[in-house]
Amino acid sequence: MSYATRNDFSHLPAAAAGLGYVLARPKALATICVIGLTSLGWLYLAFMFARSGIPISEFGSATLQAICQPLADGSWSISSFALIGSMWVAMTLMMMLPSAVPMILTYAEIAETAARKGEKIVSPFALVAGYSAVWLVFSVVAAVVQTVLTRAALLDADIAITSGLFSGATFIGAGAYQFSSLKHACLKHCQHPFQFFFTNWTTTRRGVFRLGIKQGMYCVGCCWAMMAVIFAVGVMNVLWMVGLGIIMTVEKMFIGRRFAYVIGLALITVGVGWVIMSLADHWPGRVV
Repeated sequence: MSYATRNDFSHLPAAAAGLGYVLARPKALATICVIGLTSLGWLYLAFMFARSGIPISEFGSATLQAICQPLADGSWSISSFALIGSMWVAMTLMMMLPSAVPMILTYAEIAETAARKGEKIVSPFALVAGYSAVWLVFSVVAAVVQTVLTRAALLDADIAITSGLFSGATFIGAGAYQFSSLKHACLKHCQHPFQFFFTNWTTTRRGVFRLGIKQGMYCVGCCWAMMAVIFAVGVMNVLWMVGLGIIMTVEKMFIGRRFAYVIGLALITVGVGWVIMSLADHWPGRVV
């Protein structure tokens, strides 16, 4: 049975047939999935902002201070942790799904080609589900780290590391990781998803879900250090979230290591500057 025959929706009403033709195409499904999940992340943050009733100019500090105040006071509850965890999930959806677009569309293109030949395929939703599951686990770990740092009074009102030296070290560490072999081994899989899918192609939902998990793990291995920078500049700092998201997306679209090296040098430079300023602030005054 041909692809056209299997996806003949002419017997349906015009609106239903149009939707059927769209949903029968893996690339369309993949695009809808990425846009939908990324939008959900932004909508959730907008909902948090709307509920806070705080002016947008103060959103970066006042809202987060209200959210995390119970932890800073030494108390803890499942609901407060769940709120912090959901905040991290929203952030990772917004920052990481756009960077996964080349990988997801590569799978969708292969699947669409296979479908036109009458071969069995699995929806890109299974791939995205596996990829998102990895970042869901990452979000839980990040929420635990934030909870621990907050209770230890190591985060300020902007949910940023209080120590300038620690913040600078975070930037330096993230920059140094850009030159590591592990970084580039993971980045290679992110930059060349076709080879990965061609080698590991499967036509079962469980198998495609596992492919998503593997790609998600490569993505975490590639980007975890840059995500850690969020703790240095302030969790939920929207400008840095957007900036880092763009950097990680562009990094996966470039072939080779040059762009990663440039970003690494930039992060190290910022980190060294941060450390120097921190040392200068605490340097004892000269006695005349």
